[in-house]
Amino acid sequence: MKLDGIPLLSFFTGAGFLDIGFLQNGFHTLWHNENYLPFVKGFEAGVSSLGYSGPSAKVQNTRSVLEIGPNEILSEAFGGNKPPGLFGIIGGPPCPDFSVGGKNKGETGSNGKLSEVYVNRILEINPAFFLFENVPGLLRTSKHREFLANLLDKLTSRYVVDIKILNALDFGVPQDRERVFIVGFRKTYLRPLLPSPRLKKLVSISDSVPRLRSYATNAFFEMYENWFPWPEVPEFHGAKSRFSWPNEPVEKGGVPDRPPCPESLMVGTYICDEARFSLPNSDEWLSPKSSKIGEVLEGDVSRKSFKRLHRYRYSPTAAYGNNEVHLHPTLPRRLSVREAMLIQSVPNEYKLPEDMTLTNKFKTIGNGVPVKLSAAISGAILSFLEELNK
Repeated sequence: MKLDGIPLLSFFTGAGFLDIGFLQNGFHTLWHNENYLPFVKGFEAGVSSLGYSGPSAKVQNTRSVLEIGPNEILSEAFGGNKPPGLFGIIGGPPCPDFSVGGKNKGETGSNGKLSEVYVNRILEINPAFFLFENVPGLLRTSKHREFLANLLDKLTSRYVVDIKILNALDFGVPQDRERVFIVGFRKTYLRPLLPSPRLKKLVSISDSVPRLRSYATNAFFEMYENWFPWPEVPEFHGAKSRFSWPNEPVEKGGVPDRPPCPESLMVGTYICDEARFSLPNSDEWLSPKSSKIGEVLEGDVSRKSFKRLHRYRYSPTAAYGNNEVHLHPTLPRRLSVREAMLIQSVPNEYKLPEDMTLTNKFKTIGNGVPVKLSAAISGAILSFLEELNK
């Protein structure tokens, strides 16, 4: 059955990059929660600039998710009416507390606590399906993995869940960006498939993610194997190790040879083309305050800061906290707002407002899920839903 306009509730909306990928596949985001007001303005301006209007282009609630309960959320989303049988929740709780390069406070950090609150809201609101996005450290670090196991134990009481680390590079995004995705469907909604050979029962995180067996945990909970059709783009699958990327910095004045790698995965394809200057936010960048910017060679991303991109290579993860925006491959400056959005595969028409600070623009861009990756996941969810509703 062809499905269209499936309602979604969006938590931790930010600039809306995750939402855009779902909107592109026909989902209808009708409720959003974002409590940092500069991001609210950015979202509403950006999504409106893509031609979306109504609830999909407005943040309905700007209070902390800690302060709003399920009844208030459902009332705002559905106008006091009974929720439909098919609707979903999407969101990526702030992740610095689980990031290897972040605060690493885990569940005790102010942001880490929000992951558990998000799971609680999912269980309280009881959507047909949900998506949870976070950093790989949530799965790869032992202290965080125990916390994740507890979250999964909660979720699997009502949902059939699957978990996978996906890299945006494998989906046509010119960026090495790994993220953990957890997708879940309510057991009552999946009843036609239970039990099924397709849903082989598993018992631990290490079983559910075979390539991460070295990160084994003793936590046991109900999980299943090979039930969710995780997206894959054969053209780019395994791109990081599959292609011969240039690894050495380019000497000053030198011109690197173009490698036999997909041009769509090279940052230069997007940010070394003068046509980008006609796009919104193209003339906005942080002015250099250090002579080091001019000394860093093209392709030198070895240091913690002042990473200069290589025109014929993908970008490291676009995480721009503390204004650590990557350096342009060939120009003596950091990336512009538009160039950062291009690396996040944001549509060209998307525009952040002029009165938003550069720091907030780069922060919200770096926090977002690359749109192409979001679209791939939302497409997989939609295909699965349509299969269930045949």
